[in-house]
Amino acid sequence: MEVILLERVAKLGQMGDVVTVKPGYARNYLLLQGKALTASKENIAAFAEQKAQLEATNLETKKEAEALAQRLDGEKFVVIRSASDGGSLYGSVTPRDVASVATEQGFTVERKQVIIPNPIKELGLHTVDIYLHPEVEVQIVVNVARTPEEAEVQAQGKSIQELAAEEEAAAEFEISELFDDIGAAGSDDEDYAPARDAASDDDEE
Repeated sequence: MEVILLERVAKLGQMGDVVTVKPGYARNYLLLQGKALTASKENIAAFAEQKAQLEATNLETKKEAEALAQRLDGEKFVVIRSASDGGSLYGSVTPRDVASVATEQGFTVERKQVIIPNPIKELGLHTVDIYLHPEVEVQIVVNVARTPEEAEVQAQGKSIQELAAEEEAAAEFEISELFDDIGAAGSDDEDYAPARDAASDDDEE
């Protein structure tokens, strides 16, 4: 199916290009999202008349996207989710979730601008692409954690598995210290017992 692009589409073409794509891709994405028109003679003629206006609009939105990109690129966002001790989420983090948390922090991001090739189903730091404009792309980091405290630990480069191992090691150390203290207390009692017995013998004499 032939369509005429109304904006740049990655790996497909620039504004004004007439390209051949699969009918399903055209109907379910390009035409539905307003990124293209069917390449009929009428539409091609209409595009030629509107091209200057479309290019001007594209340039303006690109400038706005670039201004937002300077603020957004590399930002880190925390998403709190329930998960197992092994780090698997009870569910997943979706583009809608990412767009919501970014918007809550003052960045205007739409769900359709968030690209997550594979669903986020694990705790940790995840790099996510944001397409603010067909020609403006940035990356953000989504810190998925069970608590704000865990998010802070992950932000420092540690995984929850490493944190759990450290906590387990600390617990084992405390237990060993406790047994050492109990052992030392037992030794003190043994040292005291002969002296006490000796004192008893003196009393009998």
